[in-house]
Amino acid sequence: MFHSITFFVLFFILFARAQSPTYSATYLPSDAPYQSEQGQAGYNNCTTGYDQSSQCQNAYLNTVQDWCVWAPPEPGPGSVIGNTERIEVAWCMQSGYGTRLIPDGTITGAHLVVTPDYVQITGVGDLTNINIPVGDGGGELDPHGADGNGNPIGGLVFSSAFGALEEIHEWTNFVSADMFCFRACKPSANAPTMCQHIYDVMGCDWNMPANYSPGVFEECLGDSAQPMGVYGTSTFYQGGPSTPAAHPIPPSSSCTSYSTISNGQGVLVGEITSAAGTSTSTSTSSAAILTVPPVGWQRLAIIYSTIVIGFSLGVMVVL
Repeated sequence: MFHSITFFVLFFILFARAQSPTYSATYLPSDAPYQSEQGQAGYNNCTTGYDQSSQCQNAYLNTVQDWCVWAPPEPGPGSVIGNTERIEVAWCMQSGYGTRLIPDGTITGAHLVVTPDYVQITGVGDLTNINIPVGDGGGELDPHGADGNGNPIGGLVFSSAFGALEEIHEWTNFVSADMFCFRACKPSANAPTMCQHIYDVMGCDWNMPANYSPGVFEECLGDSAQPMGVYGTSTFYQGGPSTPAAHPIPPSSSCTSYSTISNGQGVLVGEITSAAGTSTSTSTSSAAILTVPPVGWQRLAIIYSTIVIGFSLGVMVVL
């Protein structure tokens, strides 16, 4: 009788834990699963070239000549960011990631800064070239979204700005028809504060005060900005009776300037071209299976099986 009671108490405790969204996977592009979230429209197991019809949802933020933004997969007046935030794909300045390339001439100004807390790209251009409709005021993309799966769902961000290439878990990207800003926060306890995602209607200038000048392409070191929304001991919440001014632009130094930036493949507006390499493995090897977090009934089934086996062998199961 004691064992039966213990079994069911333990079972329901573990059932509750199975439903708790505490899992946080970490990938590299080489070992990312085909899809990292349920309900994902694109994929993370991308090729090594480029493809203007790619559905790759891996973005990179490395240098002023090597970065990406999220944008719609299809053109048309209905592709405003507010309608497509769940299905955006990566548009990048460099080939080699299996993503779409930002057409040459699209970006008319770009300013990248690496700080102790984040790497950030800001700039302007004609982003109708990457399927954002004319006049779209844009929106915010981040790894959380309303349900924790992110906008876009399953979107992964990687950066080598802090050393070896790594996945960045906290990031925020605003993009509209003529402006963009993308911040990827260095993995640390401070990352959620520096990459806050609750000010989604405040835009680039307020969330990421920086250089947005056209005609300038530069890469700098800089001081970290003050956390968005935090003013001394007070925190501003979007929708309040009054909106405080944006924080001042933090100082930067050691800048390297370029006359322009290019995707290096001669890809122009409207070209449907590709130079895709071999896709990374999509096989379901035992190692790959372990990298994909079981969810819902799958986690429950695993826990239930573990408990049954443990009790049948007289082994205490600790999870």
